[in-house]
Amino acid sequence: QVQLVESGGGLVQAGGSLTLSCVTSPRNINIRSMGWYRQAPGKQRELVATITRGGTATYVDSLRGRFIISRDGAKSTMYLQMNSLDPEDTAVYFCNADARKDWTYDFQVYWGQGTQVTVSS
Repeated sequence: QVQLVESGGGLVQAGGSLTLSCVTSPRNINIRSMGWYRQAPGKQRELVATITRGGTATYVDSLRGRFIISRDGAKSTMYLQMNSLDPEDTAVYFCNADARKDWTYDFQVYWGQGTQVTVSS
C-alpha cells in the first residue's frame, strides 16, 4: 500500500517561514506527480502547488513567489517551503501523489493525513 506522511507543521508568527515534508513509501513506487493542498477551517480543500516527475512545478497564482515546492527522489520526499506566512495561510496542509506501487497496479491518487499550520498575527 502506498502511504504518504506529512510533517513540519506548527505554530509560526506572521512573516515567518515553515518547510513541510511529505515522505512516500514504499521507496520505489512509480510517481507521476505530487501536490500540496490545504484546507482552512470552514473552507474547501484547495490546491497549493504541484510538481511532476520531471520536476516541473506549478503554483496557485496567489501563492507564487512565497511558496516553493520541490522533491528529493533519493529521499522519497517532497517539500513545501512557505515564506512570509500570513494568518490566512492557517490550514491543514495535505500532500498527495498520483502513483502506483508497481506496473501491476493502476495509477491512483493517494493522500497523506495532513499537518496543521497555524500562523499567528
